[in-house]
Amino acid sequence: MKEDNKSNNKYPSKWLALINIPIQMGVIIFLFSYLGSWLDEKYPSPKVYYVKILVMVGVFLSLYNVMRQVNEINKSSEE
Repeated sequence: MKEDNKSNNKYPSKWLALINIPIQMGVIIFLFSYLGSWLDEKYPSPKVYYVKILVMVGVFLSLYNVMRQVNEINKSSEE
């Protein structure tokens, strides 16, 4: 019984981590798109679109972050 209490205190709540994932995804994608639009204004070019490139990088980075966090949650629930 004591081990169950310790494991619950060690990992606060899976739901809290799952609720934070969409917020983190939105922030990462927003920051990359903001950086891309800033670069488009600062260095205009007819062929290079920084916004499109950086938004895709932000999406892939946020998906990697989601997979990493979900794997971590699964590992902690197995213990």
